[in-house]
This record gives sequence, structure tokens and C-alpha cells, in this order.
Amino acid sequence: MILTRFPHSTGTRWELDGEELPDGLSLGFLLGLRREEMAQLLRVLPKEKSYNEQYLSPVEDDQEVWAAGVTYLRSRVEREAESSVADVYAKVYNAARPEIFFKSVGWRTVRHEGLIRIRQDSNWNVPEPELTLVINKHLEIVGYTVGNDVSSRSIEGENPLYLPQAKTYDGSCAIGPSIVLASEEEMTNLPIHISILRDSVEVFKEDASTSQMKRPLIELAEYVGRETSFPRGVFLMTGTGIVPGQEFTLRHLDEVTITVGELTLVNTVDNDFLRVPIQSKT
Repeated sequence: MILTRFPHSTGTRWELDGEELPDGLSLGFLLGLRREEMAQLLRVLPKEKSYNEQYLSPVEDDQEVWAAGVTYLRSRVEREAESSVADVYAKVYNAARPEIFFKSVGWRTVRHEGLIRIRQDSNWNVPEPELTLVINKHLEIVGYTVGNDVSSRSIEGENPLYLPQAKTYDGSCAIGPSIVLASEEEMTNLPIHISILRDSVEVFKEDASTSQMKRPLIELAEYVGRETSFPRGVFLMTGTGIVPGQEFTLRHLDEVTITVGELTLVNTVDNDFLRVPIQSKT
């Protein structure tokens, strides 16, 4: 089953497998329920044919996006290469406690076919394609979507303490286009693909799989909820197994296409605007 959020005359609405759900239903409400309660409610709610042709980010304005880092060996190797304190990343990769950090609030999150940005004070910027978990209030994984964790490698490489500046800024977090409702077991071997076009020419492409992750998904979900509550659920980016080499950096008007499982997220880099347009309130 696939949940999609779209603009509506009454504000925003959700559809399930191409059928509109009742007006006023929010993802935050659904994620306040237990997984089985949510599934049962979605089965019995009245639905009508949807003619939606637009997507909004599935992250509602008052929800949060968090992220896990160095969960793939490839990520560890690339972080060590960029950093002057490489042993930090080796220790994180092998430690019992994962790296968890805040990425974005919902209203700042970019939708499918929306505009992402690269930092103006960085000369090395990359997209990071990531399986993004949808987690309910009870820290149960209920599904997944696609995330692009746009990052400044030069800023993070200068000093790991600069991570918030490298990771969190206008246009740095794209999520979408929809949510696939699935169990953790159905996400353990999902294909991940990224392609970047520049002037209509493919300048980078690579594949990975969620099976290459070092940590179980449920472990990441448990850690993000330690000492932090999410009454309306939370989105968790799970790290990347694809990192372009040091010779590559994103440029203005690059088109980034990321596929995870059965979902594809497309965004264009546009640095002609200073701030990301704020979406309508849910």
C-alpha cells in the first residue's frame, strides 16, 4: 500500500493506492497509533477515486526528519578520506551506539520535483541517497520513503563538529514522493540507485542495496527514540552506501534522481533562490 499527500482545496489530503482518504486525516494522527491499529483503520476508512496529479512532501509541517550516519562501509571509507580526523568515523562505524543527528523540520523539507540547494560557503557538495524509515510514536517501523540528504563534504571534512552546518540548511533535505507501507523485513534488501544529469548528460550514477547496511533498521529506530519522544511519528534517514568521489561536486541546475525500492525521487539543484518556499500548513 502507498500513501501520498497532495494539495487540495481544503488544504492538503492523503490518498491510499490512488483513493482519497477523508478530509482532515493526518499522517501525524496515523503515526500516533500502533502499527496494526493504523493498518486496520486504513482498511475501513471510506475512500473515493483520486484525480491527484501533484505531490507534496509526505513529511507534515510539524513532523521531523532525523538521520543516521556511517551505516555503510562505503560511507565510512569516504568520510575517512575527506576528514583530517579519520579515526572518528572508524570508531562510529564500529561502535555500539550509531551516529544519529537532526536533519530537518517538516515545513523545510523539499517535495518530489522540488528544488534543492548547495551551500554557497562550500566547494564540495553531494547528494546522499537514503532509505528513509517512517516510524510511529511507539518506535515501530511502518514504512519507507526516499530521502536525499544533501551535504557539504568540505565543511564536515574540516571538522566533524561542523556536522549541523554541513547537513542542515535551506534545501538540504528532500523526501518523497510517497510512503510505501511495509515491514522491516521487506526493506532489508531494497535496491538503491542514483543518477545525476548535467545539461541533459548523465555525469554520475551508482547502485547500492540496503542489504549492505551494517546496522539493523530496528536498532536505528530504537536509538532515535531514546530519550526523545515523537507523538506524531518521525522520519529517519538511514545513511548512504553511495558517495561520489572527491572529483565530483553538485552544480546549479543538476538533476538528481534517486530510486529506493519502488519509489523514485527527482529534484533539481537551484541556487538562484535563497530560501526554500514554505509549504502550506497541514
